[in-house]
Amino acid sequence: MPGPLAGVRVLDLTTMVSGPVAAMMLADQGADVIKIESPGGDLMRNFGTSVQGMSGAFMSCNRNKRSLCVDLKRPEGLEIVHKLVPTADVLLQNFRPGAIERMGLGEAAVRKLRPDIVFVSISGFGEAGPYAHQRVYDPVIQALCGLAEIQADRQPEYRPRMVRAIIPDKTTAVTAAQAITAALFSRERTGEGQHVKLAMLDVMVAYLWPESISSLTFPGHETDPARGQAGPDLVFRTRDGFITAGAVSDVEWRGLCKALEREDLLTDPRFVGVAMRSRHVAERRTVMSEALALWETKTILKRLDENGVPCAPVVTRTELLESEQVRVNGLIEMHDHPVIGKVRQPRPAARFDRTPAQIRTLAPALGEHNAELLAELGYAPAEVDRLAAGGVLAGQGTK
Repeated sequence: MPGPLAGVRVLDLTTMVSGPVAAMMLADQGADVIKIESPGGDLMRNFGTSVQGMSGAFMSCNRNKRSLCVDLKRPEGLEIVHKLVPTADVLLQNFRPGAIERMGLGEAAVRKLRPDIVFVSISGFGEAGPYAHQRVYDPVIQALCGLAEIQADRQPEYRPRMVRAIIPDKTTAVTAAQAITAALFSRERTGEGQHVKLAMLDVMVAYLWPESISSLTFPGHETDPARGQAGPDLVFRTRDGFITAGAVSDVEWRGLCKALEREDLLTDPRFVGVAMRSRHVAERRTVMSEALALWETKTILKRLDENGVPCAPVVTRTELLESEQVRVNGLIEMHDHPVIGKVRQPRPAARFDRTPAQIRTLAPALGEHNAELLAELGYAPAEVDRLAAGGVLAGQGTK
């Protein structure tokens, strides 16, 4: 069955993670995504564990796509993409501001070829300002948006810390995918395309605001965001492992105290009511840490669950593969690759009961679909061979 975005074509000129994952989400949902790479290829092809020349990182950011490897610095290479533009609904790019215009694929040039195209630009900081000219990687955004400060250790000394997962990149990807589908929906109603711009910094400040920066919502009534942060309880050591447990509501707090056999905490004035527990979050976590450390993991998780307290063991990434909940959800799929062999991938998270998203193909080799795509544009095989011999095309699809 076709996915919900079947019939939509996306030209994906992005590299690394934020843009490629956004395009992959559209591809999972049925869009025909053409990944346009330079002869050097996306840097993610070289990251992490690699088998037969395919890295796990690239595989997991670029499935369900077709790859066109073309030198855009060559007039004939740029001409190929210009011929693709009228067939596309979306063009997605994440070059630094001004670079796409210098390449000959800025919005004005593209819109002459396809007036109603949805043109999408992802940047680190936006088009102007003191950081706009800089290259950007995820830790830079974590530092600027407040995320590193949120993760700070405060005892024995203050030290901000990075989240080891690239949250800004992937949050930007999800935001971009949603914005693209909204722009396509708008085009269906109005007949007009538009330019969708996303800065990773903007995405992350908006993402963090509801619980981590919300104490700055009311001018003149600001409080220290670190004190007012209403995040859940984090990781606690047990006698034989680590768990997480959270008690936000009064009902959950009563359940936690009962599970821990610490009903005396119910009358502790520091912890009476959500507001007081939030105000005394450091003390509350200290008390919980001391109490949970007395229990074995299996026993306390059972008691917490019986008393309605959200909780879970802290599992390793390898243990995740054996998780019963992951198995029941059918989350991890096994696929066969003709060269690599068996490949694991998480299925698309959103499930559509009438137009299912699915993994149709695994990530392409560099330039794997050169000949196929050029044939669709009307290039004869001899012309494709000539372009490949001249270095305009590169990669597997022209060998």
